[in-house]
Amino acid sequence: MLEGKRVLLTGGAGFIGTHLACTLAERNDVVVFDNLRRNALTPAGIDKHERVTLIEGDVLDADAVRAAFEGVTHVVHLAAIAGVDTVMHHPVQTMQVSLIGTFNVLEAARAHQDSIERVVDFSTSEVFGRHAFNVTEGDVTSLGAVGEARWTYAVSKLATEHLCFNYYKQYGLRSAAIRPFNIYGPMQVGEGAVHHFIVRALRGEPLTIHNDGGQIRAWCYVDDIVRGTLMVLENEAAVGHSFNIGNPRSTVTIYNLAREVVRLSGSLSKLRFVEWPYPDVELRIPNIDKARDLIGFEPDIDLEEGLRRTISWYRERERA
Repeated sequence: MLEGKRVLLTGGAGFIGTHLACTLAERNDVVVFDNLRRNALTPAGIDKHERVTLIEGDVLDADAVRAAFEGVTHVVHLAAIAGVDTVMHHPVQTMQVSLIGTFNVLEAARAHQDSIERVVDFSTSEVFGRHAFNVTEGDVTSLGAVGEARWTYAVSKLATEHLCFNYYKQYGLRSAAIRPFNIYGPMQVGEGAVHHFIVRALRGEPLTIHNDGGQIRAWCYVDDIVRGTLMVLENEAAVGHSFNIGNPRSTVTIYNLAREVVRLSGSLSKLRFVEWPYPDVELRIPNIDKARDLIGFEPDIDLEEGLRRTISWYRERERA
């Protein structure tokens, strides 16, 4: 566990960033840099933590990014426009935030290179395309056709990985990247199947499933990605590498995920199938051998336990 450091989380008010801030603030000073477009930090009360400093800013503002680096030792770069629907409606902004924003973060890190011990770039499992079974970090990435907005996020994130590692190769900036696979859990904001299913199930509303629900995903509970990120931040063996962080044991179709949420929440919600005319990821399951071997990562929370914890959190929030 990091201790006595000053960690900058760009996009740190989001779902994963808020969980990271909670954990890191136990032993470190945390700077959250975010435009608060999606804000899980404030509802969780973490913005009031004595060791957390919230800076409202945009990664497209190079001067603001540089100012946020004062005294920083570690960086987790999470800032992005994410979520399929959001990306499809804002493809230009998606690429701007990924490409220009990451460039600004890396330039600021290089300017403070004497004090920066690690930069971790959050990429995406989307870089593996529509069919990704037991994929390793060394497998060839597969992106969709040019002009199809669905793949804008993946293209831009793959570019940021290359940019991050080129800063390591050319300038010696100690960087690594994480490819998260379908993260879920309490405090999720924005889009996401688990979030959608649980919220609607607790309200007794129909759960919407795209097409026949046969799409296959491996789901990773948020506590596991937090642990994996801490391992990448701390372990010297992580420098210069990308890591799949996910839970291949928790693999299920979207249809069966919806059924599990209904069962575990005791809901009477029905399942509603709707046509989704856009490209989708049909299969996404990671191979995590590299993360297991190099940094000792192993997911702890299997799907049923993670769903129970998440449903419990949402139920308490609904009652509040």
